Amino acid sequence: MAANKFGRYVWLVDLIRCHPYITFKEISDKWEDCGLGDGKPLPWKTFMNHKDTVQTIFDIIISCDAKRGYGYYIEDADLLEGNSFRSWLIDSYATLNQLQADRKLEKRISFEKIPSGNKYLQTILQAMHQNSVVEITHQGFGRSHASTFQVEPYHLKVYNRRWYLIGWSVYSEEIRTYALDRILNVKVTDITFKLPESFDINEYFEGCVGIIADGDIDIERVVIKAYGWARKYLATLPIHDSQHEIASDDESTTFEMTVRPTYDFLQTLLQQTDHIEVIEPQWVKDEICRFAENILSYYKKTNND
Repeated sequence: MAANKFGRYVWLVDLIRCHPYITFKEISDKWEDCGLGDGKPLPWKTFMNHKDTVQTIFDIIISCDAKRGYGYYIEDADLLEGNSFRSWLIDSYATLNQLQADRKLEKRISFEKIPSGNKYLQTILQAMHQNSVVEITHQGFGRSHASTFQVEPYHLKVYNRRWYLIGWSVYSEEIRTYALDRILNVKVTDITFKLPESFDINEYFEGCVGIIADGDIDIERVVIKAYGWARKYLATLPIHDSQHEIASDDESTTFEMTVRPTYDFLQTLLQQTDHIEVIEPQWVKDEICRFAENILSYYKKTNND
């Protein structure tokens, strides 16, 4: 499929999802101005073809309500917003469409760089599509040498600007997580596997913040109190989906969440610097205190030197 055609489908979805109802004339007028249609109106036949293709590719149904002036809308729009992959794809292509239509904006938008792990993305995606075992050469942080072994690729996940492969380690016979930027080589083998029906990535990372899924750490209630700028920051960008506000006053906002307090979670709390306080459980509070004491010891050492 030509990239520009795909971009047109994304443009149509993005336009309609931004309007509760929008008529075909309004869609055609927007089409003339967006740059994708060479300044010409959108033909009715093209619109209908795009609408059908959008349903085929994205499983998104564009419907028409005759009672509201024949306005078009997206059925089950809430499900679309709740699907992180489709939302990310549409947002990304919508931005790319705008950049292609207006080159003046090209130098006015910046993107985060992801380390070189994306070099092997296509190879791993191919293996996942074929359900083929991959042979990877991997050297983790702190390892003096690389190791080569076979993995059944189950899932790819992005976290904190890094790509990760989650898969079954044939060698250790357990599900492991591998950072793609620590992979030195990937080879697709002739060995195939069957993705277990019982494997659910959301269940695997249940309660987790980040990429560490440590089953030895229980999921439990964590309460934090946010001060200053962190109050609004955490309210608009929650640490975890379960986070919700349980109390508020003029100085602070108290949030509750049900999480697995792994190392990644503790690091996320530390990112809020001195603007949050852990209320419970006590052991999480103690861990944050231990981190703070270690940090303080580094600066004390520097001052003494």
